[in-house]
Amino acid sequence: MSKIKPSKGAPYARILGVGGYRPTRVVPNEVILETIDSSDEWIRSRSGIVTRHWASEEETVAMMSIEASGKAIADAGIDPEQIGAVVVSTVSHFKQTPAVATEIAHKIGSGKPAAFDISAGCAGFGYGLTLAKGMIVEGSAEYVLVIGVERLSDLTDLEDRATAFLFGDGAGAVVVGPSQEPAIGPTVWGSEGDKSETIKQTVSWNELHIGDVSQLPLDSKGEIKFPAITQEGQAVFRWAVYEMAKVAQQALDAAGISPEDLDVFIPHQANMRIIDSMVKTLKLPEHVTVARDIESTGNTSAASIPLAMERLLATGQAKSGDTALVIGFGAGLVYAATVVTLP
Repeated sequence: MSKIKPSKGAPYARILGVGGYRPTRVVPNEVILETIDSSDEWIRSRSGIVTRHWASEEETVAMMSIEASGKAIADAGIDPEQIGAVVVSTVSHFKQTPAVATEIAHKIGSGKPAAFDISAGCAGFGYGLTLAKGMIVEGSAEYVLVIGVERLSDLTDLEDRATAFLFGDGAGAVVVGPSQEPAIGPTVWGSEGDKSETIKQTVSWNELHIGDVSQLPLDSKGEIKFPAITQEGQAVFRWAVYEMAKVAQQALDAAGISPEDLDVFIPHQANMRIIDSMVKTLKLPEHVTVARDIESTGNTSAASIPLAMERLLATGQAKSGDTALVIGFGAGLVYAATVVTLP
């Protein structure tokens, strides 16, 4: 018989507060067209993107995260010292170690919480949310700060016609805490590593460091290109439209929710056509509010879901207590979907 005492966590967990940060610089499609052969009409029709935010030198991954976290903590009505863990999802923090989560935890004044980064691409927020729920129910933390943050402008090849217009920067954060009733449903998550080549970094850091210069990609000026994110657009589109709609339905089923019970749908902001196709496949009723933050924010990977959530609540398109389906999917290929009660 085990001598280990049972955990004394909360019966359930919920999102208590949300915050976001968008860089001050707004970049219209016209700026993107300076380096690719395309048109504003083509970009809008293919992606739905009109503008995106790009970070300045001062708007670092840590700085944007701290700003978003402060808003989320205030929204949750708790003190920073109550945060027991900080989970940061990002692929654009360029220091291998230490985790940026440790810097964020210190600068928001949260004491000595557990702090770590995760790399799960555009599904990172869902992964972080699931980890936070587990910590709270298990009893290892009472409140967990989950951050999705990216500076994808640093990983954008402005001469790549397929991706130059897609990516934006920003940070979104939520505080997850105890609940007396279910407010974060079971997570349906997974990976399809056989498709990992469809979204990837063009050159590894190691190749850039020790590689043969003659084998590295060059820009139009003959200079070595910095590593960037590239993707096979049609393959990703088909996977997202057909497979992720199935995952979204599985998350609804796992939570015991039907499309008619939903108030809000917050998918990863990857592409407006993907969003519209998922809405159609899931047969969401007209009363369901659908996040379309991509129009003015672009694809911010791990930050896209909390940023979209924050905007819906701030603009009154969604309200506290609404039932929302959230789903993230991207490089890996990885995915995570769950149903939540909005803070």
